[in-house]
Amino acid sequence: MSNIRLYDPFSIEPIGDMFQGMLRAMRGSGEPGFAFKVDVTESDKDYTVVAEIPGAKKEDISVSVERGTVMISAKVEKASEEKQGERVIRRERYSGSMQRAFTLDTPVDESKVDASYEDGVLRVLLPKAEATPQRKISIR
Repeated sequence: MSNIRLYDPFSIEPIGDMFQGMLRAMRGSGEPGFAFKVDVTESDKDYTVVAEIPGAKKEDISVSVERGTVMISAKVEKASEEKQGERVIRRERYSGSMQRAFTLDTPVDESKVDASYEDGVLRVLLPKAEATPQRKISIR
């Protein structure tokens, strides 16, 4: 009895790959170069977000924090070309944008958020807001 598995009709390799490709195209950003990876760590005082966004320019990256939701968006444009002599063998270009958003458990002090971008890596430091002391409400 312990070998019971849930049947997934999309798990068959060729069919699953086909549907994954269609779903990726419907979501937009079908190019794998547009996705960027994000790591979020938490300490007692702050959150740290590290996002790998290779090929993006600093001015094409946007970070916003509103009511505990962090939004990172980036526009990437790439072009590469391989030549043999005077003849072009392969030419690749793509451009697009990607965004990631997530909500944090603890409120963030939005006035103290710090972000830096170097060598394709975005680092965002999100200090936690000071906890407001519990206030006793008097009943009239």
